[in-house]
This record gives sequence, structure tokens and C-alpha cells, in this order.
Amino acid sequence: MDRLTSVPDLATPVPDLVVSGRRLVTPQGVRRGHLLISGGRITAITDTDTAPASAGRLDAGDHYVLPGLVDSHVHFRTPGLTHKEDWEHGSRAAVRGGVTTVMDMPNTVPPTLAPETLLAKARQVAGRSLVDMRFHIGLDPARPELLADLDASVATSAKVFMAGHHTAPTVVRDPAALEKAFAAAAEGGVQLVLHAEDDGLFALLDAWWGEPGSYLEYERRRPRTGGIVAVAKVVELVRRYGTRAHILHLSSAEEADLVCAAQAAGYPVTFEVTGHHLSFTDDDTRRLGARTRLSPSIRGRADQDRLWRALVDGQLTTLGSDHAPHTVAEKTGTVAGSPPGLPGVQELAVAVWTGMRRRRPDEDPDTAATRLARHLSQRPAELFRLPGKGRIAPGADADLVVFAPDTPWMLSAHDVESKCGWSAYEGWTFTGRVERTLRAGRTVWDAASGTFGAYDGRLLPAADPVDTTNGAAPAAGEG
Repeated sequence: MDRLTSVPDLATPVPDLVVSGRRLVTPQGVRRGHLLISGGRITAITDTDTAPASAGRLDAGDHYVLPGLVDSHVHFRTPGLTHKEDWEHGSRAAVRGGVTTVMDMPNTVPPTLAPETLLAKARQVAGRSLVDMRFHIGLDPARPELLADLDASVATSAKVFMAGHHTAPTVVRDPAALEKAFAAAAEGGVQLVLHAEDDGLFALLDAWWGEPGSYLEYERRRPRTGGIVAVAKVVELVRRYGTRAHILHLSSAEEADLVCAAQAAGYPVTFEVTGHHLSFTDDDTRRLGARTRLSPSIRGRADQDRLWRALVDGQLTTLGSDHAPHTVAEKTGTVAGSPPGLPGVQELAVAVWTGMRRRRPDEDPDTAATRLARHLSQRPAELFRLPGKGRIAPGADADLVVFAPDTPWMLSAHDVESKCGWSAYEGWTFTGRVERTLRAGRTVWDAASGTFGAYDGRLLPAADPVDTTNGAAPAAGEG
């Protein structure tokens, strides 16, 4: 008798698609098998193809089949900033990188600080997206108490800017307002996501240094101390109120150690690392100038090594792109006026995969693939309560990525889907390529033909919490 991972009952619909492969990356590990798909969902995983001949077939062979990736940190710039990105271009970049679900940030024009503005953005995006989506609402510094009554059908997470930059108009500078936000979020069960740098510290340094004279001065004016001070404040507020807090784009070794210590003490605080901070160091800034200007800034080799250890040991919860495009003219303007941020949703998975294979060449690639799926699919879906996302399992959405793990290729400007038209990774030779991306069982990117699918991505409803740990980091050594 054929062994089944899930035995369909008599009510299981007839499959309309079978995806077969020898390297299906499931939460239980990498295995061979056949995914039976009906109505956009996985109904079963079988050892033999039991579907009728009328079902469509896709054979992934020796390529990995990953769950559709979840990028919980993008800026697709709609509304108000669509001269440098929009949902058509941003979602094309996403699916070429294997991303099928994104969570968009609120710092648009106007910023999405209230349910009505967030829902207006959702209406504007409808019919223009290749990916499914959820939106982080923005914290209104003047009304932090609103988080206590946030409608979970609108948003379950709120972005807090603790430091300002060119596209962050809603910075929480008042310590009392920040404390109110943590209290209200705890009361309302809202997940905070935080740009954790200390704005007052940066203002003090800016007043002392005066106008910068070169792009290389940026890191000195936005040093690691800004992040360390802010993360310490977050940890204390989490301790006081029990608020669920997720630190975005963590950039230094000290911050990583601090959050890991807080997790060990039982605090519900987690962190994200970006592909940019894993890929670039301050040596690249000397070469690329403003193209690698980020907030938080790119740090040194020792910090990069610590962030890689956080990934390998399973200490971080999510990998994110912080996809934040600007035009070339904006990035290469005056030294003081060059905004931080660069595109990255298209490059995220391949950059991280390439880094893992180069840093750990003797590691079983199945282990690396499982790690990638865990932190770029399963755990963000759990943390942000995204129904049907994050795993290859019966009942899950049929969001899948056919990934060729050993294919080398060089990124050129011609490959860039983002509307800004450039990438800091131009000229890089990656290992691993997304051959096909499926959302709800339908192809939305096919590398062989260079074609995209339907722009019918949906706004995801809220879901009940997966567990009570809120995505807290596992013990070291998980990865």
C-alpha cells in the first residue's frame, strides 16, 4: 500500500495539478514525492502519483521545491511614491525571487496610519499584484492608544519608527508616546515591528559633525550605538508590558546578543536580518558609495559574521529584504540628500543561498534549503499569522518555488524588475536560480519563457495565533 503523508478522505477534491520532485522541502525535512493540488491548495503529499490523467503535471526533477517565500518587509511605494516603485514592478521582482507573499510598510504618501488609509491602499493595489499581501499599519505618534482597539481584520502588526530618515515621517520621538504604544499594543494583541535606532542620539551627532563631506561618512553619523541604545529600550519596554516586538534589519553583533539574551529570559522579542546586511560590508560602501546606503547602515565584517551565525544557529526569526527602491538620481544626488534604501526582494533568496553555500561548502544542501524555507517562509508566516502560508503541507496554499540550487548566473541591470531599474548586486555571480514560482497552484513566473502570470494577488485575512510563543527563537543549533 502506498504510504501517504496525508490520507485524503472521500471528500477530497480531484487534483487539478500534480507537482512532482525528488527534493520537496517540507517542515519535516526534504523528501521525494508528489504534491496533489486542487483549487489552489495542497490536498496531499503522496509517494506515487495517484491523480487522474486529466490533471496537469509539473516535474521539478532534482530541483528543490520550496514553499512560496514570505518577505515581511517591503516598501512597494504605493501610494504617492510610485515614480520609483509600484505594485506591478515590485511584485514582478518578488516572484522572480520566489516570493509569493509580501508585507508592505506604511511610510507612503500619505502614510497608512489609520484603518481607512490602509484599506484605501488595498483597493488601489487590487488587480495589480502578482503576490498575496498583508499591510503593516503605521503607528501615529500623536495617537498611540489606537493600537489597543486595532481591528485584526485590517492589520495585526504596526510599524514603529524610532529614528527618522527621508521616507520616515512618523518618528516616535517622545518617550512617553513610545511607552503608550507598547502598552496599547500589548492590550490589543498587536505585533510591533520596529526600526530600532535612537533618533536623539543621531540628532546629537549631526549637530556636532555638521554637513557630511562624503558618502563614506554616513556610517560614522549613524553608528552601531544608535541601534544598541534603541534595542535596549525595546527590551525594557517588552519586559515591562509583555508586548510582542520584532526588531527589523538588525545590524550589529551587540544588538543580536542583546535580543538573544532577552529571548533566553523569556521575553517575546524577535529579530529580522536583511539580505543586504548579510551580503555587504563597509568595504562595499567604499566601492559602491550611496548605492549601499542603508538605515541601519552597513557594518563591518565582524558584524556580518555574527549575523550569519544568527541565521545558522536559528537565532533570527525572519529574513527580509527591506526592499526600498529609490531612483538613481535620488541616490546619487548630494551627499546629505541621498536617501537610505535599495531594492532587494528579487535578490534576497538567491543572495542568502549563495552566501550559505560559499560560507559552508561542506554542508548538506538539504540542510541549507530547510533553513532557507524556515526563515523565509515558515517562521514569518507563523509570526505574522498568515493563513495558509509558509509550508508545504496538506491544507496549505499551493505557493511553490522550483529552485535550481547549483545554477550559476550573473545579475545585470537587464534582469532588474524593480521600477528603479538598478541593483547593488549588479555584476554578482549567484549560485542558485528560481526557475518557476507558483501562487495558488498557478505559475506567476516562468524563467524558461520569461513570462509572468495573473495580477490577482489577494489581501490576506487575519488568522488566529499559531501558538503562544509568537515565533520566539529556538535554541541555538537548530539550523
